[in-house]
Amino acid sequence: MTVEFEYWWLLVLPLFFTLGWIAARVDIKQLLSESTTLPAAYFKGLNFLISDQHDKAVEAFSEAVQANTDSLELHFALGSLFRRTGETDRAINMHLNLLEKKELTPNQKSAVKAELAQDYLKAGLFDRAEELFKGLDDTRYRQPALRALLEIYVREREWIQAIDTATELERLSGVPFRREIAQYYCELAMNEIIAQNHDAARKQLAFALDANKNCVRANVLLGDLETTEGAHQAAITHWKRIEFQQPEYLGLVAGKMLKSYRAMDSLNEGLVQLNTYLETYKLPSLMSVLYEATLAEEGAEKAARLARNELIRQPSLTTLDQLLQARAMADDVNNQDIQLMQQTVRNAIGNRAAYHCNQCGFRAKQYHWQCPACNAWESLPAEPSEAVSREMTIKKNNAK
Repeated sequence: MTVEFEYWWLLVLPLFFTLGWIAARVDIKQLLSESTTLPAAYFKGLNFLISDQHDKAVEAFSEAVQANTDSLELHFALGSLFRRTGETDRAINMHLNLLEKKELTPNQKSAVKAELAQDYLKAGLFDRAEELFKGLDDTRYRQPALRALLEIYVREREWIQAIDTATELERLSGVPFRREIAQYYCELAMNEIIAQNHDAARKQLAFALDANKNCVRANVLLGDLETTEGAHQAAITHWKRIEFQQPEYLGLVAGKMLKSYRAMDSLNEGLVQLNTYLETYKLPSLMSVLYEATLAEEGAEKAARLARNELIRQPSLTTLDQLLQARAMADDVNNQDIQLMQQTVRNAIGNRAAYHCNQCGFRAKQYHWQCPACNAWESLPAEPSEAVSREMTIKKNNAK
């Protein structure tokens, strides 16, 4: 079988090469013409940005804007730099001038308003930012505007608006906001608890669990509500449900559970329950609560035995300190060696136990459902951990 060669291809191939060469020349010429229209200050500003010299970058981009006053992109770049360097007043003035003095198309006006809204948000002028973000109904800006509005409502603690906004954002983006929405309902419940409207608080907490069945905080608060009314068994029932949501949070309610068991004259049952949790989940916070209760109720000998068994199973300086304390109390003597060892252990432990936000690294001595630094929800671990400085973390990451 032979393949016949088509001679007419010899005429077509050079034509294709010629057309490709012409197209490439046109693209190169267009690229060169576009780059020459940009002022030199623009490229200087880029170099300063790359080298993190923001002050010099602001000067360069300001010069570029003066040289090319018709370029909205240059204005937006300069406005972003103003916000980054904290000069929000300059960004606001620049964008207001664009709206007042330039002839803009509807799309361009929307773009400028979006930038101005970001300026107001950065400056903390939430009312003005909210008004502008609400007016950005253009599809291009709808989701970013909703995210900004959600940030405003959370900062202003306007929880009903936050719920509505998060629900709409969830619908548009497909990104779940169930955890956040449940926390907003918990915040509404807290307001009702403070106002002593317990039935209204229970209703909000039911909404929280509807939004997120794993919302531990809702069951914590429901248990707290029951204890204020003396319904300790109902409180324990709510707190026990945490095991089937996120068991690592049991340490947050362990002390409360023991108080309720004690109020019902069922402390031994409570100690057995916490022992079961400790054997199953091995949480340090459970061990601390159980040790203190055992020491107070059953004596130093049993507390020492508990600490020793836990130390064998899970070595810890904190548990070692507990063992030494219980031994010193059980022996009922002024044993200087034990005191010296205990002091050494406590010096080693120091003040390191803390909750660390997994979003921003914020360190807190007490648990927060919302990080006080970055406002993320449930970003602090349920158990405190050893403090690691931010500088050490950065060094380790750089070493990798």
